[in-house]
Amino acid sequence: MIHATIRTDGTVARKDVIGAIFGQTEGLLGEEMQLRKLQRTGRIGHVDVVLHQNKGKVRGEIKLSTSIDQIQTAVIGAALETIDRIGPCNASIKVLRIENIVSVKRDTVIDRAKELLLSIVNAGADESRNILEEVAAVLNLDKEADYKGMTAGPNVTKSEGLIIVEGRNDVLNLLKYDIKNSIATMGSGIKPELLELAKSKKMVTAFLDGDRGGKLLLMEISGVLGKALTHVAFAPQSREVEHLEMKVVTKSLSQKETAGKVVARIQSQMNREDDRSVGRGSEALETPDEVKAWAGMLDGLKQNQAVIIHEDGSGSDPIGASKLQETLAESSNPQGLVFAGKVTGKIFDYASGAGIENVLGTSVGKVTRKSGVQAYSTEDL
Repeated sequence: MIHATIRTDGTVARKDVIGAIFGQTEGLLGEEMQLRKLQRTGRIGHVDVVLHQNKGKVRGEIKLSTSIDQIQTAVIGAALETIDRIGPCNASIKVLRIENIVSVKRDTVIDRAKELLLSIVNAGADESRNILEEVAAVLNLDKEADYKGMTAGPNVTKSEGLIIVEGRNDVLNLLKYDIKNSIATMGSGIKPELLELAKSKKMVTAFLDGDRGGKLLLMEISGVLGKALTHVAFAPQSREVEHLEMKVVTKSLSQKETAGKVVARIQSQMNREDDRSVGRGSEALETPDEVKAWAGMLDGLKQNQAVIIHEDGSGSDPIGASKLQETLAESSNPQGLVFAGKVTGKIFDYASGAGIENVLGTSVGKVTRKSGVQAYSTEDL
């Protein structure tokens, strides 16, 4: 495989590059080494060209696979470097390297074989370990504790971290694997005592079932705990925490994400699902007085800057578009968004993920309501 770079001082298309490769090397290498002939006989493969245009110039990469010997491949690579013009533009092609595909495939086979062998060995070890875990589970059944009406592990008050699960069986399953700092919501709403406990911890992780019920419970937990909830982990798709094996529990917890990021993503997903079920539209609504009061916050904002409306009605400092999603995810109970630009689908998604219902922009497209968010423009005021 020949890997090369290409540069031109003007705009060219992919077909221009391929045409130059075949046209300008014709006759240069002799009858037996003509690229068109080698391609017809299958001795060279597809010419892969990727181009990137910037300010009227082009940079790109060329890949050319061959099944001829190393000497002939090197000659073709050198011939590519003689191309100095493509269409009306000056051009430069430089061969970076010639890769031995057979060697690469051999290395890939070796690496994959090692992985498969390790999976066979680990599977045997897991079977033995599962037997020990099942026997040891009998000793752990009595270790659960009661924390103000919620089933919990024995270390729930002493540990610096807290794992919130849904039910008693989830706590018992984690105890089997010596995880002693979990607590169950018990499915009856989030108690104030759980909020107080969470506030005293350095890290609070919600570990939930991998179904819609788990997502709904996360939204309930997040709504009560706010920033006290720091991370979120889910069981694999369609599986429940109470039925997970030790290696799956460990993997799921190791892949936890920051709570703000997950809550925003799931809120956006759920709103999109609602859109699909009930539709979305361009409702003509009278602008609420509270939204009208935000109009003054547009003064002084640069194009595509935003202001987040806090619970007390005050506005944040101006936020650039590149930082908006991240800042919204970290905001506590934002009430609205003011945007100095057109309210697009991306702005709808950002606002929806943060639980914001109203957005004021300088303009709005045909869709004024999406994902549970209503958009207003300064023209509506």
